Amino acid sequence: MAMVGLFWIAEGDVYVGAKPAGLAPGVRLSPEGVTALGDKQSAFWLWDDIHELTVENVPVKSLKLHLGTMVDMALTLGLGGDDEAPTVTVRMRMRTGTADAEVDADADAYVELTAYTAAASGYSQTEYDLSRALLSRMTEGAATLHTTLAEMARWGRAHEGGSPRAGEREALLREWVSAADV
Repeated sequence: MAMVGLFWIAEGDVYVGAKPAGLAPGVRLSPEGVTALGDKQSAFWLWDDIHELTVENVPVKSLKLHLGTMVDMALTLGLGGDDEAPTVTVRMRMRTGTADAEVDADADAYVELTAYTAAASGYSQTEYDLSRALLSRMTEGAATLHTTLAEMARWGRAHEGGSPRAGEREALLREWVSAADV
């Protein structure tokens, strides 16, 4: 299992955020579609129904976030803090006429899912930007989607030794975004 940008890759499975366990919320990406996992959000959507896929409320590394994480850790370690892991919101804009979505004021339908973050201290701005670009590319068409997820899964099956360092994570994200261009 390894974290690369906003993704958690375990063997051939790709998740947005951390891989969920038990009833914890999570979001899995597969060649067929997006699966919401966990308590209160168990569902599946085909890629053909998804117009746009974004991730919001992502903790991006900054001095303020770093100090806040240190305070949260101190509170959690015995001073009465909340030990709940931070979450991100995975937001899908659905194509018109798709069921199970709330209609927004602009007449677009949205589905919002929750996933735990895989980076407790936040993501670098570069990893966040590259991850968003990769998610955007996944909704551009079947060929792009299948190429991208196949590359990510192939890498995941070959690298089960933990998360790579920041420079390698950024290089992988750039490679996968470029693979989506082919």
